[in-house]
Amino acid sequence: MSQKEQLMELYANSSKHSSYQILPERLSRLIGADGIKARTRYERERLGYILSKIDVREKTIVDIGGNSGFFTFELIDAGAKQVWYYEGNSVHADFVKLASKALKVENSLLISNKYFSFEDELKNEKYDIILLLNVLHHIGDDYGNPTISLEKAKKEIIRQLNSLAEKTDILVFQLGFNWKGNRHTGLFENGTKQEMVEFIEQGTMQHWEIKNTGIAGKVAENIRYDDLNEHNMQRNDSLGEFLNRPLFILKSKKI
Repeated sequence: MSQKEQLMELYANSSKHSSYQILPERLSRLIGADGIKARTRYERERLGYILSKIDVREKTIVDIGGNSGFFTFELIDAGAKQVWYYEGNSVHADFVKLASKALKVENSLLISNKYFSFEDELKNEKYDIILLLNVLHHIGDDYGNPTISLEKAKKEIIRQLNSLAEKTDILVFQLGFNWKGNRHTGLFENGTKQEMVEFIEQGTMQHWEIKNTGIAGKVAENIRYDDLNEHNMQRNDSLGEFLNRPLFILKSKKI
């Protein structure tokens, strides 16, 4: 089996998070436009917003819950010095390992095929940037105690979020509205952006400063992330749940 065929097979391997990310640009060109079908989560749009706010050149970065590696590889291509990729799904980790060889970036990438432990990982280590994108609402599902209550899960989300303030200068963070991905179990009573923003502000004010909050909106036929303002604060159900999730850029108050 060729390297290209192996990559295609690993990417398509069945799991609830398979095909969750599109391919990074260079890997897409390598495999071919028709080689893989992915369900976009507006990775390029989010990446564009992140890079407009953060200079990643020569930075050390941790990508927690890196899935199939879109942000990991794109940040390396944007000039990151090194990215430490964490992913508990072994198929995704195998895909990223093989893709790193295909893209010849093995020296810029560390791969940990395990779920990130907020208690044990990165002890006595500090990184410039951490990405924690759409992970914490899966507590009690993909990781953690499956019997945890909703209220305790919300407290644990804040605790885990704050635990990173001594490990990085900048945190790029996104959280789903639906606990465990279940649309019948919302983290907030009304499922609004304002509720989420207030939840993060109030829960993290001793640990983090919110530098930027990106909000998705439709411009012509395209999606674009702009800074939070009075016009885009309202929930827009026509965009779907994912595009209503704010994208936070937080600066540590502990470093």
